[in-house]
Amino acid sequence: MRIAGAPISWGVCEVPGWGHQISADRVLAEMRDSGLTATEFGPDGFLAADPAARVTQLDGYGLGAVGGFVPVVLHDPGHDPVPGVEALLDGFLATGAGVLVFAAATGTDGYDTRPDLDEHGWKTLLANLDRLAALAVRHGLTATLHPHVGTMVERSDEVRRVLAGSAIPLCLDTGHLLIGGTDPAALAAEFPHRVAHVHLKDVDAAWADRVRSGEVAYTAAVAAGMYRPLGQGDVDIAGIVVALTDAGYDGWYVLEQDAVLAAEPAPGRGPVSDVLASLAYLRTVSP
Repeated sequence: MRIAGAPISWGVCEVPGWGHQISADRVLAEMRDSGLTATEFGPDGFLAADPAARVTQLDGYGLGAVGGFVPVVLHDPGHDPVPGVEALLDGFLATGAGVLVFAAATGTDGYDTRPDLDEHGWKTLLANLDRLAALAVRHGLTATLHPHVGTMVERSDEVRRVLAGSAIPLCLDTGHLLIGGTDPAALAAEFPHRVAHVHLKDVDAAWADRVRSGEVAYTAAVAAGMYRPLGQGDVDIAGIVVALTDAGYDGWYVLEQDAVLAAEPAPGRGPVSDVLASLAYLRTVSP
């Protein structure tokens, strides 16, 4: 298994007011010390903006780059997402980060609410996904669509609409799929050929049910501990790894236990403990 980290596991997030933001120096050092050898980029401003400086920064911690999460508005006929994505490509190419992880952003901050999408919006969204997938291929990159709570592609029917109406591969995020009402293990078994990137999360299903029903907002559930270290929640992580391995998947598995922090953790404490627990669990299921 090729296992990478993600800054969101340390509470580093693009959403304003999400919580305390740990410095890149500490996050990258704790990734390295945990035995991880690669990371996703994290939000704008987390790593150096200049591509060459970003390479130097990651090299200083012995880390490679696998890709980055890119929220982009896809459903608005008056908005062309291509120029904004093109502006990011140098940072991917310079660092060798091969995967663009798109989320169908609503156009507003946060993931607690989202609008309804009409047929015209869906047609635009699907067409833009194929445009971005083709753009990535032209640059030797892989574009994926990340179903995500609070975006335009969240629920099971929306995931299947993307699979049926677009050729773009998926980022199989095991947590967001479960919260949105999709069994990620069943999806991995049914569509392994559409999976080009994996975000491994484990989730407390009772909290997921409360988010799905609208009883609790997504951000509040994350802050309350909805995400668990791998093997301690209700996602069939082992089944997913087996299904993808049997289908020949050789991409990255990115550890993501989204966190909201109230303050700076003491040295050696905090999110890194959950990362280490997840890595230990993965050693028991690794093929």
